[in-house]
Amino acid sequence: MPAVSPRAVFVTRDTDYELLLARHATRGQVRFFLESRGQRIEAIDARHAQFHATLIQARAAVPSDWRQALVRRPDPDRFLFAPDDVIVAVGQDGLVANVAKYLSAQPVIGINPAPDLYDGVLARVAVGRLASLLPASVAGAASVEHRTMVQAVLDGGERLLALNEIFVGHRSHQSARYRIEFGDAVEDHSSSGLIVASGTGVTGWARSISEATGLTLRIGPEERAVGYWVREPFPSVTTSTGLRAGKLAASPLSVTSRMNEGGVVFADGIEQDFIPFDWGRRVELAPASRTLNLVVE
Repeated sequence: MPAVSPRAVFVTRDTDYELLLARHATRGQVRFFLESRGQRIEAIDARHAQFHATLIQARAAVPSDWRQALVRRPDPDRFLFAPDDVIVAVGQDGLVANVAKYLSAQPVIGINPAPDLYDGVLARVAVGRLASLLPASVAGAASVEHRTMVQAVLDGGERLLALNEIFVGHRSHQSARYRIEFGDAVEDHSSSGLIVASGTGVTGWARSISEATGLTLRIGPEERAVGYWVREPFPSVTTSTGLRAGKLAASPLSVTSRMNEGGVVFADGIEQDFIPFDWGRRVELAPASRTLNLVVE
């Protein structure tokens, strides 16, 4: 039986124009909606055209004997990624983070379709480099960053993975009550929740918390460690604030819910994709064994 050719799996998200069209049904209604808010459809059109021109160029760079597949952002959890796939995420950095949790060891190439609009920390590869990077990725000849991810394992067996961070707290971000354990230290907390972030995630949500509190942790994106930060812990006769931030490597952080309702655990800012975390539930947070294998130039 002949060997199966490699497959390039393109992951995309809808453009702003496509999202507006899905909401308003017709182009005329999209124009009316934008103009009623002092905006012009031409700017949205230009971004839409720029994205699809990049996607066409990227797909044309795939070797002629390879297979291709296209996956939209809402669908990775329903798509069967094969071990020999090369993933090409065309979009902003969040798209790379979104797909990372559904992969095992497949290489990921991030293409930035709008360098003037997106930072391109993860989606950093110029589309003109794709033709050479695809075969190099399959051959193991491409430069790869093995970025550490975060995992949450709950007492019911549920598991969440995140490239940036995992949040534990109340779904409304109001006061969350829980017991936190790290090593021999144990405290009862009332806070706005806590996050556990990777070395990739420390430049995002964790950065805003660490800058506000002065609790800075240095964690490299490939370091086998993650950090935790507690948001606005409140001291009282029953709650403490000693465990506010720390680095997790060999030992996990354990959190037990003391919330009668509204407790949640979610990953990478996707609040609607949460696991309930109500009274008595326990979660352990630590570096994941899986990494994001990010191809870099």
